[in-house]
Amino acid sequence: MSSNVSDLLQDIEEKEANAYKEVEVHKDIELNYDLGHLLASDTNPLNLKELRSNTNSFLQKLTRDNCQLVVNKLYALQSKVIDGFQVAQLPAPITLLPRSKPVPKPKPPTKWELFAKEKGIQKKKKEKLVWDDVAKEWKPRYGFKRINSERDDWLIEVPDNNTDPNVDLFAKKVEEKKERIAKNELQRLRNIARAQKLKIPGTGGVLPKLSDTKEELAKVVSLAKSSTASLGKFEETMKDEKPVKRTKKRKYGDNFGDVKAETEKSLEILDHIQNKNPKIDIDKAVNSLISTEEKE
Repeated sequence: MSSNVSDLLQDIEEKEANAYKEVEVHKDIELNYDLGHLLASDTNPLNLKELRSNTNSFLQKLTRDNCQLVVNKLYALQSKVIDGFQVAQLPAPITLLPRSKPVPKPKPPTKWELFAKEKGIQKKKKEKLVWDDVAKEWKPRYGFKRINSERDDWLIEVPDNNTDPNVDLFAKKVEEKKERIAKNELQRLRNIARAQKLKIPGTGGVLPKLSDTKEELAKVVSLAKSSTASLGKFEETMKDEKPVKRTKKRKYGDNFGDVKAETEKSLEILDHIQNKNPKIDIDKAVNSLISTEEKE
């Protein structure tokens, strides 16, 4: 009976010793660790003979040993319990990893930001809650149940400035809000186009700049003059100013004209379509041949 107990205890001790040996890994050269990235660099020389003879088992054993060394280092770090789990506190990374994408360029300032910088306007942080004198309570400035919400306007007073009493003021208020949203969206798209130097529809490709060239200023003046009803025909010109280029209007024939001329024109077009052979000017060809022979 005693021999069986001693054998059992010996087996348990051997198993514990073997398990402890699996945790311990010996390396001739210490690995370089970067626990912030969970990285370990092994600079030990490889056993090329064993690698070539049994590649898979050698790589598996090498990977297992190196991972065990990283895990041992992680268990040596300070840890804390979060939601019932033991979490190790990793140090700051040491290795600088390259970026997969280039560093993003800073966004160009918008039109309002340039104006605020020029005038010295500083952005002030507004409080999230605002006191409502009607409800006698604090309400959020924006979002759900905000102050001055459309749901609170169950009654709108008709103004005394000769407004049509049949106008739906609620629908008018909704329409004005839609116009404000559309205006803000248009301004946002213009800022994007200005930042990417794209042409904005309706501007003829002229964008506001801090410094314009002489050609750009001339183009702006030309566009401004040609935007009148007379297309700049009666606009005064300055000294040494080039005249505004005007496009010629296309002239159309009369609806009720000469029938004979119209028939000849139609036959000429038909003859040009049906005749695949090119027309030869005999006089021109003879003169060209004579001039060539004289040169020779």
